[in-house]
Amino acid sequence: MTLDFAGGERSAMLDRVIGMARQPYGYVVTPNVDHVIKLMDGRVPRDVYEGADLKICDSRILAHLARLRGVRLPVYPGSDMTTDLLASPAAEGLAIAVFGPDRAAFDDLAARYPRQDLRWIEAPMLTPGTHGWTAAVKVAAKADWDMLLACVSFPKQELFAHALRAAGRKTGVTLCVGASVDFLTGRQQRAPRIFQQLSLEWLHRLLSQPRRMFRRYVIEGPAIFAWFVRTELLGSR
Repeated sequence: MTLDFAGGERSAMLDRVIGMARQPYGYVVTPNVDHVIKLMDGRVPRDVYEGADLKICDSRILAHLARLRGVRLPVYPGSDMTTDLLASPAAEGLAIAVFGPDRAAFDDLAARYPRQDLRWIEAPMLTPGTHGWTAAVKVAAKADWDMLLACVSFPKQELFAHALRAAGRKTGVTLCVGASVDFLTGRQQRAPRIFQQLSLEWLHRLLSQPRRMFRRYVIEGPAIFAWFVRTELLGSR
């Protein structure tokens, strides 16, 4: 599927992520269909994903396609991983920075998880390559944290995690987990469980935010099936 996804049970993946917190710097990406499409067509630099130390599948659609090739691809959505992380006693004692949400959202999160050492890093409106972007990278690279939850839009969070290494970050792990904090604080609603079980989370998001999600799910998203047939089943490159 163009990426070397992690295998194993969720608990093992979470243990691995927590174990990265006090190791040499690394970052975790959670690709979904939209990410893979943009990676294939070059809108996201390949080295950003190749530089990730752990790639965890965040798409049941990708898992279904993998099954057609006889591959079991575990799915561990970034929002689920963030929830499990913040509830885990194993993460207590780690400094967990949060980059993306505003101060009010961060304060809500901290109130929900008082046992965790949560720290806020301001994330102004960022455009990669600008002076503001470079300044934000430097601030985050020098800040005191073991884990950084990067909760900005794709692909900014992946580019940001990649840039921290170039900025000289020596230790810790960045998790690219999108809207996870918004889900945890109720600012956004996840699809009902039945939608998740039927692999229809995309439909729930489309119905909830039609203008924002129409292009992603109706125009661009279906390209994954044509690509899969062409490259995975027919073997053309």
